Amino acid sequence: MVPTPAFAQLGGAGDGPQALIMQLALPAVLLVLFYFLMIRPQQQRAKQQAAKLGGMKRGDTVVLNSGVTGQITRVDDTEVSVEIAKGVEVRVVKAMVSDVRTKGTPVPANDGKTAKI
Repeated sequence: MVPTPAFAQLGGAGDGPQALIMQLALPAVLLVLFYFLMIRPQQQRAKQQAAKLGGMKRGDTVVLNSGVTGQITRVDDTEVSVEIAKGVEVRVVKAMVSDVRTKGTPVPANDGKTAKI
């Protein structure tokens, strides 16, 4: 005895508004998780970086994206002048500054102790 196609089509459990709600619930939950785990933290980091770059002033110690550290000598709208050695001054676009260390912030010394700049 071979089952006919009519027996295979019994059930009908996938029809109705409940099935539609269940199909839309998983993508909605994934979008909410994606927002809270990926988008929101990135926006907060961008705000913090913008606040750091906006608060730069003469005399602050900065770390550039290349790893070079120096002291700010002049601040313009889009650029800063950074003294990286005695008498060596470079102009850098503000976006290339990765960290701003204010004057007097303790920085780890080579021997593991903290030293004042």
